[in-house]
Amino acid sequence: MAFDFDFDLLRDVTETSSVPGYEDRVRDIVRDELEANTDHVRTDAMGNVVGTVEGDSDYSVAIAAHMDEIGFMVKHITEDGFLKLDALGGWDARVLRAQRVTVHAEEEDITGVFGSVPPHTLDDDDADEKEEVGDRVVDLGRDAEEVEELVSVGDIVTMDQNTIKMGDTVTGKALDDRVCLFTMLEAARELESPDVTIHFCATVQEEVGLRGATALGVDVDPDLAVALDVTIASDIPGVSEDKHVTALGDGAAIKLKDSSVITTPKVHKRLKAVAEDEDIDHQFEVLPAGGTDTAGFQNTYGAKPVGAISIPTRYLHTVTETANGDDIHATIDLLTAFLDSETGEHDYSL
Repeated sequence: MAFDFDFDLLRDVTETSSVPGYEDRVRDIVRDELEANTDHVRTDAMGNVVGTVEGDSDYSVAIAAHMDEIGFMVKHITEDGFLKLDALGGWDARVLRAQRVTVHAEEEDITGVFGSVPPHTLDDDDADEKEEVGDRVVDLGRDAEEVEELVSVGDIVTMDQNTIKMGDTVTGKALDDRVCLFTMLEAARELESPDVTIHFCATVQEEVGLRGATALGVDVDPDLAVALDVTIASDIPGVSEDKHVTALGDGAAIKLKDSSVITTPKVHKRLKAVAEDEDIDHQFEVLPAGGTDTAGFQNTYGAKPVGAISIPTRYLHTVTETANGDDIHATIDLLTAFLDSETGEHDYSL
């Protein structure tokens, strides 16, 4: 059952490029999907998209997943026609070597590559030197004059990678957080006649400080918020078991904490109860570092009960992010069952 969902939509949202503040291309897909499956859709001044399903109750629940992926902005063009970049989000410069990129120039998308010095010419000091994103350059394979005509400072750059099935998993760029965005869109498709009002929120600028969700915490002002994001699955050779955080194939991850939030105990306990009642595979997540949109809703406009569901993902913030198909399906099922059973009468107070 690993891929018993709309893989074409998952591929579309993960391969489409949209970095913090420039989420336009993914936003178009999200709006189309939400317009087909919610009562009304709006976009705010930051670019957050909210599709609302009106319930019989005034009680409202916000579900949030972010649209942006980590990427870059052109900050300088050298005299030789190479591009220097500024990071949009958290990159490990080591993973950039020998990767293809797409420069989203005003007139067209242009393929480039991150330049890399051949190991034959490196001495020991060069090999041991710490790499920084700002030190990397992009080669467009064109002379300086043509590059100056095509590219401008401020143009956006994203990684060039396809999304494919690999055994029981899916791998590609931008599973963070498009696989959860996809999960939210699938739940919006499946949900029928909820008792409470549901706001499906596709947020912006999460990778640079949870900015979109923080704004929506005020504008939407839900009674309950549940965020969706990927989480670390370091269940690979060379990592001790206590540092795995989650494991691929063990089900949806119910978040207990990360460095930005401690989820409301009564919320994560109800998520657990729903998973058990519906026989949905699940595990618990204690993430030592990293934040999610959950924190954007917890205390932005007064204290709110919050929870979070995560999809275990290997190799985060690389072009080979990898998630298990059954875990994706379990997350869709858990989110849908949770929303379908929410009456607005559960007591989440402490």
